Amino acid sequence: MTPITGVLLCLAYILGLLSTAIAWGGCGLLVIGIIVAVLASFGRRSIYRNKLPNNFWQVKPQIWLLAGLIGFSATIYIQIRTPYPGENDISKVIATNAQNPVQVVTVQGTITSTPRLTRSQRSQFWLEPFYLNVDNDISKDVTGKLYTTVPLLQATGLHEGSRITVTGILYKPKSANNPRGFNFQAYLAREGSFAGLKGKEVSLINSDINQDTNNWGWWAVRQKILRSQVHLLGVPEGVLVSAMVLGNRVVDLPSSVSDSFIRVGLAHALAASGFQVSLILGVVLAIAQRFSNRIQFIIGVSALLIFLGMTGIQPSVLRAVIMGIGALTALALERKVKPLGLILFAATLLLTINPIWIWDLGFEFSFLATLGLIVTVPALIKKLDWMPPAIATLIAVPISAYIWTIPLQIYNFGLISPYSILVNIITTIPISIISLGAFISAIAALMHPTMGSALAWLLYYPAYYLMELVDFFAGLPGAATAVGIISPLQLVIIYGLFILTCIQKWWQKKWWFVVPIMISLVFIPVWQTQASLFRVTVLAAGKEPVLVIQDRSKVLLLNSGNETTSRFTVLPFLQQQGINQLDWAVAAEPNSINSLNDWSLLLQNLSVKNFYNCSSRDRNTTITSKLSDTNCQQLLPDREISTGSTLIKRLDAQQQILQMQIQDRTWLILGEREIEKTNERLPHAQVLVWSGEKLDSSLIAAVKPEVAIAASGKLDPKTMAELQQGKTKVFLTGKDGAVQWTAKGKFEIAVETVEDKASAL
Repeated sequence: MTPITGVLLCLAYILGLLSTAIAWGGCGLLVIGIIVAVLASFGRRSIYRNKLPNNFWQVKPQIWLLAGLIGFSATIYIQIRTPYPGENDISKVIATNAQNPVQVVTVQGTITSTPRLTRSQRSQFWLEPFYLNVDNDISKDVTGKLYTTVPLLQATGLHEGSRITVTGILYKPKSANNPRGFNFQAYLAREGSFAGLKGKEVSLINSDINQDTNNWGWWAVRQKILRSQVHLLGVPEGVLVSAMVLGNRVVDLPSSVSDSFIRVGLAHALAASGFQVSLILGVVLAIAQRFSNRIQFIIGVSALLIFLGMTGIQPSVLRAVIMGIGALTALALERKVKPLGLILFAATLLLTINPIWIWDLGFEFSFLATLGLIVTVPALIKKLDWMPPAIATLIAVPISAYIWTIPLQIYNFGLISPYSILVNIITTIPISIISLGAFISAIAALMHPTMGSALAWLLYYPAYYLMELVDFFAGLPGAATAVGIISPLQLVIIYGLFILTCIQKWWQKKWWFVVPIMISLVFIPVWQTQASLFRVTVLAAGKEPVLVIQDRSKVLLLNSGNETTSRFTVLPFLQQQGINQLDWAVAAEPNSINSLNDWSLLLQNLSVKNFYNCSSRDRNTTITSKLSDTNCQQLLPDREISTGSTLIKRLDAQQQILQMQIQDRTWLILGEREIEKTNERLPHAQVLVWSGEKLDSSLIAAVKPEVAIAASGKLDPKTMAELQQGKTKVFLTGKDGAVQWTAKGKFEIAVETVEDKASAL
């Protein structure tokens, strides 16, 4: 098989997996393969030969047909390998009792991952269950995989391999309730899990108490390294050093530190991947250079496999390890390494092992960054030949990785890090020093913990000043700028232009023309949409009604929800819409400093022109100090405020009762508090939005809403009956998801048109 044939077949397989994002995509690839095979069979005719590249004719027609068949087969293979709940899967217990989807259970199982700390200060791990008891009523053997969280103190002493009994609430994971929101259900399904367990009490199974048979494993190696490095360095410096050698997936780095690194585009520094593998190979080959190529190969592969065991099996680490072994193989055989062929082989091999990884962001970012380093760094260094080679490389590496990953980042998150390239250049040397020192310290810790601690202590100031530098850039205005998400078609066109620029000399010469086109593909559609869009979105954000009004580049946000809601619902939605500034922010809860505290995260990430409801006694607080450049004032009763095409009036000084005139419709917003019996004063409104609590009959009769939107998953039967009796259309954000209304007058469930990231390109 020729190299061109191998490349074609590998690409056909990968394209086949990607084509599952499109209906009948595999059939389309098969048809294309047949058509190209027919064209190739008539390749001897000059009329065709002059129109297609010479490489095209080097591939036999049978190979093109085989490529089409492989692409089609890949779509079938990924369906076969897609996880589904088995006959005795623990999730079936929930499915058979749909009237009580949340159940208190006792589960026995084996921990299959390293327990990790969540943002809610609970410990999370994967549990492989083998026995289930439901309220002492149902007892059965079960299988499956459980996403399990337990109180932090209950997780003390737990590790991978521990056999435990957990009592808690068994639940089914939720799908995305907001546009482009996180689909927890799809995330667990990709991991082969279809249920979650919120544990309350944990105990070791008797056999593990009496005789600990799981006192060794890779978890023990990680713990030994972590404890040694934290001993003298402390937290967070010691944890950061450990994360830079083991990866943040097996090390609990404080969320404030990891958030800052992500915000400035340094997430790769905390992820075990290619950099660490290159470092390991460099050290190993430098030490073993006196030995033969065969010995170097054995030592190098052994080091990589040990590194893989310590970091855990992750797509990005596997990719780096496979490429590292490929480079060692070429060294042992005294052959020249072909990086493009090696990365294509690694991708094909990994996707054969687990085709679901095609939708794993870690896998995608890792391969795109590596591809950028392979194809773009040499070209950039050539352009920077007027600089010393070391400095040119220092600049070319972060630029190459950045430009190849930024389209995927915008597609998924709608964010860019404008300081990323500069920060990567500045931090390359300290990150290299810390990573090398952490690696040496880890080896020393395995031999003698005290020696490892002493070596790790030398990294205190590099780690400290690295975090200070990252925090400085993370605190600058626009550190994470929202540009809005792009469509799959835009993503394909942008990467298509990347590939054309790499393989065609004409496109390479016109790079100055290609770059503005790619930038325009990102910004012009978003700008046009924002300039003409009018839309009201009621987010699925807990019991507090949260509204976002987008009025032709002007944005109003009513309520922020609590900190969790702000972080995982409100802020991602605004960022994916390309919103960096709120023209009006309204806290409906009157005179409550707690409501202002809930706005803290949003105020850190967005600028606000006008903020309501700030009382004078709150102006000296930490929260309102962030509003120094903001027109901050109270929302007084019966005072009408104009916010673009929307008029807002508070109807009650003590309760969350707002009247909003949005174009030709009157909206009535009721807060989470219990509404007092003053319903005769409530005006008629076409749209009623409230927390989902039981409504008094007189309130419904007074308001007479045409549309009612409840910020809950279920409604009191009497309230539902009375609303339906008045022919009111009812939406439940906890069940239906976010609700959107446009100037056309239609209310729609927003998530119906949202593609699942697990099945979208």
